Amino acid sequence: MATPKSRTSHTRTRQRKAHWLGSLKNPGTTVCPNCGETAQMHRVCPECGQYRGRQVVKQKAEGEGKSS
Repeated sequence: MATPKSRTSHTRTRQRKAHWLGSLKNPGTTVCPNCGETAQMHRVCPECGQYRGRQVVKQKAEGEGKSS
């Protein structure tokens, strides 16, 4: 089994991690065709509850919700 000849330094490890983390990007967003709000791609719109032209999630009305 292969073993490392010498220890990997902190700098070398952190450079490798920084390079990988720097390549990550924010999730893709798109504009909802129904309400015009931004939403993640391939997800239900959090504002109107529609996905691909169908009502998927029932949204609460303005007055409903927590009553205090």
